[in-house]
Amino acid sequence: MSAPARRRSSTRTVLADRALEALPLFRLSDSAQGEEHAIQFTLDDGARWRVLPSPGDRLPGTFDQDVHVALLGRFQEAGYPGDGVLSFTLHAFLRGMGRRADGRTYEQLRSALTRLERTTLESTGAYFSAAAGARIDTRFSLLTAVAIERRRAADADQLGLFPGMQSGEPGIGRVTLAPLVRENIRARHTVMLAIPSYLELPSPVARRLYRLLTVVRAEGRLYWQLPLERLAEQLPLVQRYPSHLARVLQPAHEMLLDCGLVRAAEVRQDAGGWIAEYAFGGSG
Repeated sequence: MSAPARRRSSTRTVLADRALEALPLFRLSDSAQGEEHAIQFTLDDGARWRVLPSPGDRLPGTFDQDVHVALLGRFQEAGYPGDGVLSFTLHAFLRGMGRRADGRTYEQLRSALTRLERTTLESTGAYFSAAAGARIDTRFSLLTAVAIERRRAADADQLGLFPGMQSGEPGIGRVTLAPLVRENIRARHTVMLAIPSYLELPSPVARRLYRLLTVVRAEGRLYWQLPLERLAEQLPLVQRYPSHLARVLQPAHEMLLDCGLVRAAEVRQDAGGWIAEYAFGGSG
């Protein structure tokens, strides 16, 4: 990526689908412990949301979360194309994510894009559609099409960037963003993600909390309190004991405080049980 491109990447903000950012989608642990066959989340009114992996594959994870945010950036940079088709070199895409471009990350990206195409997102009155003006029953995937063309002779000078690949030249990705997500973004049912703030957070949990808290703040709230167990479901986190959840959240809270994205973040126990509390300050 050129120096001007890096500067553009480091200063931009990205519009994200507010409905999708509020719902759990990415598993925030790469450990096999606690792996589940689906992510399930029930809203307060009984509406249901499920994330169903493709048979033989796993749920979207920490790397996939960053790919999702990078795809939103690509959609914005492309001028919100009506057909949702995005084309990019895998090398430039990885660099835009703040990742090294090598054989391992090339394969991670290829797998992540394929997984986002094959993972089913199922809403039973949980996902808000701006076109319908209501939460709807639907099944969709974040990407409706993925094609990766491996380049050979034309890009032989880049092969040194991918020493770990047998036939492993960098290539060109071509993906199609889901119509529902595109419609919500065009209708401005969105939240604004500050990419520098997002990329500065070294923890996947902190990055997910940032995305979720951006939705809460967009609703005009200065303060948010909810049961700790409820927050764990909405992120989602695989830990179940309150003390374990508090330990996982503590470093993420410190990162959000250090970056100025929240004014206060705390997990505490009262007579009613364990709760999480957040207070919002500046623009973040």
